[in-house]
Amino acid sequence: MSSTEYIAPTTVQDAVASLAAANGNGRILAGGTDLLVQMRTGRMSPQTIIDIKRIGETRTISETDAAFVIGAAVTGAEMSAHKSLCSTFPGVVEAMDLIGSQQIQGRASPGGNLCNASPAADCVPALIAAGAACTIAGPSGTRDVPVEQVVTGPGQTCLAADEFVVGFTLPKPPPGTGDAYLRLIPRTEMDIAVVGAGVCLTIDDKGTCTAARVALGAVAPTQVLVEDGAAALIGTTVDSAALDKLAAAARAACNPIDDKRGTVDYRKKVAGVLAMRAAQQALERAKASS
Repeated sequence: MSSTEYIAPTTVQDAVASLAAANGNGRILAGGTDLLVQMRTGRMSPQTIIDIKRIGETRTISETDAAFVIGAAVTGAEMSAHKSLCSTFPGVVEAMDLIGSQQIQGRASPGGNLCNASPAADCVPALIAAGAACTIAGPSGTRDVPVEQVVTGPGQTCLAADEFVVGFTLPKPPPGTGDAYLRLIPRTEMDIAVVGAGVCLTIDDKGTCTAARVALGAVAPTQVLVEDGAAALIGTTVDSAALDKLAAAARAACNPIDDKRGTVDYRKKVAGVLAMRAAQQALERAKASS
C-alpha cells in the first residue's frame, strides 16, 4: 500500500493548489471524524490529505450586522460556545451539537458534515432552513452556493476535485424569527437520523408567518428543501390547519428507502410529525425574539 502524503497549508490558495496537484486523489481534512474512519476501514485511500485547520478563514466565527460567517473547520463545541450564534440560530447549533459524543464535538465540523454528503447529516437541514450559503474555493477563485445545492447524491457533491468549502454565511434574520431542528434516532444518543427536520420562520407583530423555510434529512438521496411546506405556513398564524398542511407537504416531499432502521411509510409519517414539531418550536422562539 502506498503511503498518504499529509499537507497542512496556511492559505486557501495553497490548499487549492495541493488539491489540484493530487489530480483528483486528494481529500480535505477538517475534523476527520468521517475521513479517518473511512480510511481505516479501507473505503477511501487518498494520495494526499490536505488539513485545512491552519487556514484562518476556516477556523473562525465572525459576526457582522448582516450575517454570521462560520469557518468550515470550526468545531461543534466552538459553535455551542458562541453566545450570539446560539441566540440567533439555536436550531443550527443544536443540530451540530447532535453529532456524536462530547469527544466528537471537539473535532466534528459543519464543513465535514456537509461534504461527507450523507443524506442523514444533521447540521445540513438546519443550515438549509436558515438560508445558509457556503463559500467554495477553487483555482478560479471563490463562489457562493446555497447549502441545498451542494449535495447531489449520497457521498457526492457539486464540488470539483480541486475545490473545497471555506465556510458558511448565515444571513441575520429579522426580529420575530426562530429556527429549530429535530430528529428521530433508534437509540437515545450518538446515532444517525432516521428522519431530521429543520424549520426557520418569521412572524410579524400580529403573529402571522411572513417567511419560512423547511428542510428534511434522511428521507431522500439528498436533503430536501420543502417549498410547499413553507408555503403552508406563510400567511397563517401557524395554527393547526397550517401545521397539518405542513405535515402533508413534508410527507409528499419524501423519497426514502426501506432499510433496517425504518420503512418508507414509517419515514414519511415521521417526517410529517417532526416537521410540525420543529415548526412549533421555531414559532415559540420567533415569539420570544419579536
